[in-house]
Amino acid sequence: MRRSITLYLTSLSVVLIVGTAGCASYKNKGVDTVYSKVQWAERCADWDEWDKPAPPFRIFGNSYYVGTCGITAILITGESGHVLIDGGTEAGADVIAANIRSLGFSLRQVKILLHSHEHFDHVAGLAKLQQLSGAKLLASVDAAPVLRAGITSAEDPQADMHDPFPPAIVDGYVHEADPVVIGELALMPIPTPGHTHGALSWQWKSCEKDRCLTLVYADSLSPISNDHYRFGDHPAYVDSYRAGLQKLSALSCDILITPHPSASQMRSRMLAGGLEDRSGCKIYVDSVLRRLNQRLADEL
Repeated sequence: MRRSITLYLTSLSVVLIVGTAGCASYKNKGVDTVYSKVQWAERCADWDEWDKPAPPFRIFGNSYYVGTCGITAILITGESGHVLIDGGTEAGADVIAANIRSLGFSLRQVKILLHSHEHFDHVAGLAKLQQLSGAKLLASVDAAPVLRAGITSAEDPQADMHDPFPPAIVDGYVHEADPVVIGELALMPIPTPGHTHGALSWQWKSCEKDRCLTLVYADSLSPISNDHYRFGDHPAYVDSYRAGLQKLSALSCDILITPHPSASQMRSRMLAGGLEDRSGCKIYVDSVLRRLNQRLADEL
């Protein structure tokens, strides 16, 4: 079994020790209202508004979509505490909090906050959710200064394009190949820089009875920038961009979710029959690579 970093959370600190964890099989007791994927798709449109309230739904097993119509947030529940990935905008944080409560879970059960990439539409709500839950926020080394300051990094391809956001307290770091573990939950961080320097994708397993699937929350990864940034002027960054995409494409990936639902056609996939697709990550990466290559060609 994989050796991993286990987080024992107290009110004072995050203590790291070596331990092990397996597939989550939490029974989801106490869940009140779970909407269907079709109900979400009927309420929300493609590329919908970032702060538009959306009904929460079970992705699979103990993994739930608790975000808005336009911005994803994922709750993974466990007996020892829950993990929340991404916090939306400041206004979106209220939607996320309401969705978690509507599922029958207390915000105080959320013990760990994680992120995808460090832009305000995905992390501006983390400070509020941290205050409501008391959870520990763990970040990549490159994202941590941005989360602490509430200001996009000057090195970000989209520098000066985003408004400041409320600073959050970063309680610890995540590193490649070191899973974030609490109880029976284990989430593997995959550094995927490109959209931002500190971007992370996440992989974990969720189970329903004896059936377990591998879920991947793949970062946005689109090569978007301000008018002055040229990816071709940063060859080392482009190399790390491609390396992250290669790792993401090779992952075991039964269900793909992305920070902007429509970036992976989540709504149309649900209406067409479901989210399971073992080729989802590869298809997603191939589409990003085409855009990156076109962007680099356009810069010549």
